[in-house]
Order: sequence, then C-alpha cells, then structure tokens
Amino acid sequence: MTGPLVICECFARDGLQHETVQVATGDKVALIDAMTEAGFPRIEATSYSHPKRVPGFSDASEVLAGIKRRDGVHYKATCPNPKAVERALADLEQGHGATELSFLASATESHSQRNLRATREEQWARVEEMARLADGKFRLVGVISVALGCPFEGPVDPGRVVEDVARFAALGAELVTVGDTVGTGTPTAVRVLWERFAREVPEATCVAHFHDTRGTGIANCLAALEGGATHFDSAFGGVGGHPSEIQYGTGRTGNVATEDLVSLFEAEGHDTGIDLDRIMRISEECERVLGRPLDSKVARAGLLPRRAA
Repeated sequence: MTGPLVICECFARDGLQHETVQVATGDKVALIDAMTEAGFPRIEATSYSHPKRVPGFSDASEVLAGIKRRDGVHYKATCPNPKAVERALADLEQGHGATELSFLASATESHSQRNLRATREEQWARVEEMARLADGKFRLVGVISVALGCPFEGPVDPGRVVEDVARFAALGAELVTVGDTVGTGTPTAVRVLWERFAREVPEATCVAHFHDTRGTGIANCLAALEGGATHFDSAFGGVGGHPSEIQYGTGRTGNVATEDLVSLFEAEGHDTGIDLDRIMRISEECERVLGRPLDSKVARAGLLPRRAA
C-alpha cells in the first residue's frame, strides 16, 4: 500500500450506543474535535436512529452542527432506514451534514430479523432505497454485521459475505465495513477472507471492524493487514459493540481499543498519521466522560516502543 493506514474512530457512535449513561452534546463535540486534531482521517460522529428508540443520538444534528471540521476528514453518520437519510439530507442542506453515511445489512437471516426487524431481502430493499435517496451527495459505507459468525446461526459462509460486499459496491458504496459482531473470528479466517475480497471484489475497499469479545480483536486486525486490509475501525477504550438492549452474546462486546491498535501499528512501523501523545490525552478524556476506567491496555501500561530501524 501507499500512504498511512486509515483508522476510523468510532467512540462517538458505535462506542456510545452500548452505554447507558447519556453523554452531553458538548462532550461529544469536544471529543470529536480532539479526534480531528489528533489526525484521524475518518470519525464516526453520530447516528440518525429514531430519537425515542435510541435517545443517546437524539442530538445527531446538534453534534454535526457543532464540530470543527478539517479538510480531508470524513465524518460519518449511521442511517438505519430511509427516514434517517432524509434527516441526513436536511442537515446537509443546512450546511452541517455528514460526509459519509453508513447503511446496515446482516450476513444471516436470523440476525437481520432480530437486529434490523427485517428479512435480509427486506433490508437490502431498504438499502437500495437509501442509496437512491442519498443521490451521490455523500460517500456511502456499507456495513455487514455477523460476517465472521452469528450468535443464532453459528458459522457464516464466507461466500455470502463476499457476495454482500459486491452488492454494496454495485450500489455505489466506496467502503464496506465487515464486522465480527460477536468476536468469533480467528486470524486465519480473517486473513483468508480479506484475500478473497482482493481477488473477487477488487473494486471494494473493505474495512476491518472486529469486536474483542474473546480477546482476538487486535490479532484479527493484524491478520486483516496481512490479507491486504488498509482500513480499520476502532473505539477509544474498547467501548461499544452491539446496543445495550440487544441480549445476545456474553462477556465484553466492545470494539478494539484505538489506543492499543494505533500503538501496535506504529510500533510495527506502519504509519497511521495519528498523533500518539494526543490519543493518550483523548483516552483520559473518554474515561472522564464515561466516569470509569476503560479497557485500553496502553492507557494503563504506556505506549509500545517503536521498533528499531
């Protein structure tokens, strides 16, 4: 690859969806601004979820209006349905829209019906409508949940995931996030899957989004890198995962901790373009906002030393 690895910071959306505490709009804005200053090229800023169903994101428009933007940085909002895209378009017309919209699909029928309240084909019909409504005004990001294992159906056919990536790409998605929702992926399976993406859907850029439920998150990120991945998702403190009201899976459901992932990539000689000193200060602020210690290892032990040339 040329250029730095691309890490999308997901604390403000995927991270906070798992929290029961309500984070103040001003705190969200301040954290996103700090992430921008630290050098993150992509930041998941909010979700246009229904305000009554997910009240933690009822301030989506206020967050997007309040942040200080930097040229070249993408600010992403999740859209679960066509109404959400209409809200995104309204904010765009007001001059404070997201630059990326993510649309959701599940790799299995059971997860789609329980998590999205729709069959796979019903959800894909929604995605097609949402892509039509977006009308080229945003960078589109497809999201495939349970791509490496389903809590209801078990192992997932990698061929189906490859087909879903191709389906998103055909709808105009520049990026496709491939999620290990319950943390059952292993490094070998991840590496092989990313090698298939490169062979079978080279037009798609697939984003590695791994949950650390079983302690394999960072190992899977390295395996994806070996398989050709250049884009990764993570969240400060390892927060996030599926929404708190979803009752499947056990143990910690959080994302890979940004602090740990950036520290490892940089120690291994991979450029991320992210300021290591700044991320340590942001890590402290995320803990302050949530009022508890989070799960980053380097937040406790310090950054890894850089590998000698």
